[in-house]
Amino acid sequence: MEYLILIYADEARYAAMPEGQMASLMADFASYTQDLEAAGVLRGGAELAPVDNATSVRVRNGKPVITDGPFAETKEQLGGYYLLACANLDEALAWAARCPAASLGTIEVRPVTA
Repeated sequence: MEYLILIYADEARYAAMPEGQMASLMADFASYTQDLEAAGVLRGGAELAPVDNATSVRVRNGKPVITDGPFAETKEQLGGYYLLACANLDEALAWAARCPAASLGTIEVRPVTA
């Protein structure tokens, strides 16, 4: 079964992080990604551009309404994702708990149904 590991965190916290701490965090992500690859569960993933690069689309009265930014104001922004193939939800949750961003924000785990 495939699971999407969605990484949410406060972008301002990352922007204010000292350079050495950010380098350490990126090294942790590289190690985490290597562990996912070595376990054979990684199917894809990417870091997303900051939320100020987002564009939201809604359709109202049959017409698209396009706005800059995310759909809703939130304290945490979606910053990236991993797509994993795990035997079950428990395995996906175990990998999510190991994600370096879990201590800085929220990791959402969702089964992929298609």
